[in-house]
Amino acid sequence: MVQNGATVRETARIFGTSKSTVHKLVTGRLKRADPTLYAEVRRVLDTNKAERHIRGGLATREKYLHEREET
Repeated sequence: MVQNGATVRETARIFGTSKSTVHKLVTGRLKRADPTLYAEVRRVLDTNKAERHIRGGLATREKYLHEREET
């Protein structure tokens, strides 16, 4: 997550697990196991959270552009 700025969803897909599991491991276990790494991951999570409305808007825009092209 830190190296690539990956989202929880992308990380879950890579490891073949659920978003809930990734979030639980990162926010719970990692915080206790490696506080320094946790701080770095937390920054990525906060950035992704701040930008998610932009990604959602772009996805919706793409959806409607493709629908318009099909008609």
